[in-house]
Amino acid sequence: MNRHQFPALTNKAYFNYGGQGPMPQAALDAILAGYQQIQSAGPFGLKTSELVVRESNLTRQAIALDLGVTAQSIALTENVTVGCNIALWGLDWQPGDRILLSDCEHPGVIASIQEICRRFQVIVDIFPIQATLNTGDPVAVVTAQLKPQTRLVVLSHVLWNTGQVLPLAEISAGIRQYPDADRQIRILVDAAQSVGLLPLKLDELGIDFYAFTGHKWWCGPEGVGGLYIHPNAMNSLAPTFIGWRSLDYSQPDLPLIGDARRYEVATSAYPLYAGLRAAIKIHQDWGSAIDRATKIVSLATYLWESLQRLPEIKCLNHTAPRSGLVSFQVGSRNHGKLVQSLEQAGFYLRTIVDPDCIRACTHYFTTTAEIDELVQCLTKLT
Repeated sequence: MNRHQFPALTNKAYFNYGGQGPMPQAALDAILAGYQQIQSAGPFGLKTSELVVRESNLTRQAIALDLGVTAQSIALTENVTVGCNIALWGLDWQPGDRILLSDCEHPGVIASIQEICRRFQVIVDIFPIQATLNTGDPVAVVTAQLKPQTRLVVLSHVLWNTGQVLPLAEISAGIRQYPDADRQIRILVDAAQSVGLLPLKLDELGIDFYAFTGHKWWCGPEGVGGLYIHPNAMNSLAPTFIGWRSLDYSQPDLPLIGDARRYEVATSAYPLYAGLRAAIKIHQDWGSAIDRATKIVSLATYLWESLQRLPEIKCLNHTAPRSGLVSFQVGSRNHGKLVQSLEQAGFYLRTIVDPDCIRACTHYFTTTAEIDELVQCLTKLT
C-alpha cells in the first residue's frame, strides 16, 4: 500500500490508531464529493432524499460485510459511546437488577452505567479482567461474578488500556450456561479497538450488542460508527431516541422499522458515510481481514520485542501481543511529559491513566523503520 494515500503520515511517525486513525485521501475526496453532490442537487429535495437512503444502505452493507453479519442487524451511529448508550438505555431496567462490568472499560461507558444505577436503582458488580493480562482465566473471572439478578454484562473485545484480546465466544458461552439467572443475561461489547483490527464474524460470538466506530482502525472520518444488534436481542431493546429514520413509511401508522434501523434517529452528515466506505475499501484492497490482522500483530510484536531490549522500559504484556496495541512503562519517568517530548520529535503516542503507561499502536502500514526510529528516540529520552 502506498503510504502517500494517507496525508497525515507524510510528516510524522504515527502510533495512535487506537485513538484515531488518519484518513486516506480517497476518504477525504469522497466526503467533499458527497457535499458537492448534495449542494448541487439541493440539500432538501427528492434527489437528495434518494441519495441519503442509498448512502445509508451502502454503508450498512459495507460494514456488515466486514463484520460477517447482515445489513439488517446494523444501526448507523456517530461513535462507540452512542452505540453503547443505545444498548444501555434501551433495556427495561428494574430496581435490583445488576450490571456486571469489567475493570477496564472506558470512562464514557462507566459514566452512563453510573447514571442508570442512580435513576433505576440498578447495582454494578466489577470483574477484575486487567489482572488476567498475563495469567489467569478471563472466562472464569467473568462467570465467577455472575448473580441471579445480573441483567447485562459489559466488556470490551480488545482492552483499550492493555491491548488484551478477550476470548468473547468462550466468555459468552460461559455466561449463557449460568444456571441461576432470573432472566436472560445480555452481553454488550465495546468494540472501539477491535473493528478494523480483528477479523470478525459477529454472529459466531454469541453476543447481543457490539458498538463500534469507523474513525479508529478503519481510518474513517470521525462521526460515523455503528451498533450491531443480534436478531434475537432486537425485541429486548426499546429505542431510547426515535426520529424519522426509525419509522416504517410503508405503513400508515408509521410503526418502528423491523430491523436495526429503528435505533437511528434523524439527519446525519451523510457524506461521511462515503468517506468511511472509501476507507474500508482501501483496507480491503490491501488484503483480507486475516491478512491485515496478521500484519498488524506482527508489527506490534516487532515493536514489543524492540522495547524489551531497553532496560528502562517494561512492557505490560509478558508475551507477544495479540492485537496492535502495545502498552509500556518507562521507569520513574512522567509518562505525560515523555509523550509530549515524543510528539515534539514527530512520534505520536498516548498515555493511559489506569494502568499508568504509554500506549503505542501499529497498523499494517506501519513500517519497521518507523518502529526503529521510535525506539531510538525513546533510548535518547530515557
